[in-house]
Amino acid sequence: MPSESSENTNDVAIRPVARNLELAELMRQRRSVRHLRPDPIPRDVIRAVLEAGRWAPSPHGTQPWRFAVLQSHELRDHLADAMAGAWQHNLSLDGQDPDVVAKRLAGSRRRMLEAPVLILVSLVTDDLDRYPDRDRQASETTMAVQSLGACVQNMLLTAFQLGLDAGWMCAPLFCPDVVRDALSLPGSHIPHALIPLGYITAEPKRRERRSLDDLITLWH
Repeated sequence: MPSESSENTNDVAIRPVARNLELAELMRQRRSVRHLRPDPIPRDVIRAVLEAGRWAPSPHGTQPWRFAVLQSHELRDHLADAMAGAWQHNLSLDGQDPDVVAKRLAGSRRRMLEAPVLILVSLVTDDLDRYPDRDRQASETTMAVQSLGACVQNMLLTAFQLGLDAGWMCAPLFCPDVVRDALSLPGSHIPHALIPLGYITAEPKRRERRSLDDLITLWH
């Protein structure tokens, strides 16, 4: 069983104040936060967020996700260093100005180090059904990826309901081998998402949502 760091214990952590909201309001008010205080989070609250992810729907009930909880500042610093080269390479491919690249790198690094907790969600396909043809196998993998998204959404909503804030960083998708090696994860783990978890310091700028009528393409 993976060890749980003693760095973040209930006697030093700040207990969040739960938001007493109905589900519809939780979904509307949840936001992606990029600035978080470093105040420690109680371990039982972190486990409650993980537990919510555990109950997401998945193909054939395989639950193809695994969690790595990163509290150690040294480990998060090591991960940010390892990912920096891949980030810089990917951003440079976009032809962006070096100053812009440097600013975006600094922002991503800050998000990983400011938050008291990072949760890495990885895809594991070992238990998926196997098919002899490529198309069906690809669809099976797509179902697993879709279920990982449901898992992350459960975690984000639960974190918000418990009084925390979080974000969804997709950076691991662009350098899964780097993330896996930096954290010494099993070869079967495919890093997909990083969730910085903590207490908000600055309200994010929210993007406008498309109207429902714009999203409905057929109702017959």
